[in-house]
Amino acid sequence: MIDRRTLLAAGSAAALAPTLPALAQGAAVTPPFHHVMVGGLRATVVNDGAATRPDATQGFVVNAQPAQVAAALQAGGTPGPALVNPYNVTVVRTPRGLVLLDAGTGATPAMQVNMRNAGLDPAEVVLVAHTHFHGDHIGGLLAADGSPAFPNAQIAVPEVEWTFWMDPAEEARASEMRRPGFANARRRFAPYAGRITRFAPGAQVAPGITAVATSGHSPGHVSYLVADGDRQLMVIGDAITTPALFMANPEWYPVFDMDPTQAVATRKRLLDQLATDRIAVVGYHFPMPATGMVERAGSGYRLVPLA
Repeated sequence: MIDRRTLLAAGSAAALAPTLPALAQGAAVTPPFHHVMVGGLRATVVNDGAATRPDATQGFVVNAQPAQVAAALQAGGTPGPALVNPYNVTVVRTPRGLVLLDAGTGATPAMQVNMRNAGLDPAEVVLVAHTHFHGDHIGGLLAADGSPAFPNAQIAVPEVEWTFWMDPAEEARASEMRRPGFANARRRFAPYAGRITRFAPGAQVAPGITAVATSGHSPGHVSYLVADGDRQLMVIGDAITTPALFMANPEWYPVFDMDPTQAVATRKRLLDQLATDRIAVVGYHFPMPATGMVERAGSGYRLVPLA
């Protein structure tokens, strides 16, 4: 049996997925970007490459048997056992400038190249708002030389997430596998000192963009509701990943979830809300174009691409 301490360690180590030998980094993803209109706001999902897990039936879904995972992948259109894990950053053009929701991995130049190809200038980014601090979401804050990748940007972070990863006491009692995540967070945010704002769920971080509590995957994980008039788009970070597995089976949880019980409760609540209220969704680790509507399907849910 895997206990919570082991899961915490594994989740934090897996958060640095681009550096793990089990994941082959650098796969090209098509399309590289996708525009979605939310009333008068335009959201663009920009791909930042992908990693490949050679065998997703082994050790990825903690509370399911390999045969169950293999069947779910096949039912979702993935032959398996290999699983391509994309990284997708959402960029919202607001009246004040471009807002990034997460910063990408920083492992390759893919995101900034794809931003420019989508007509988005990284120099126009005025805010980077984070869902959480796992390495594949904050790595892109820095350029290769360690300078800020978004020199004109302010930074917005969930209060609980910041408190956890910046706490020396949490770092001191962390396992050897989990501890690198603390140093990584400090390093990624350091060049932005003086430009960092902490917020609680429910805060409007930018015009039309509101933080929504979705903790469990990490201690202070938030999603972002992008809204204009009666149009809505929920950018969910890692609250739900790999639709073929965790939409179809909301009670399953990946090794990345730091608090599995809370993560499952959050996932089920969020899926119900998305399906009931007909809110479009963007997933950081969904296959591109990474957007769609959530529909109930038997005991679970499925992602239906936007028309």
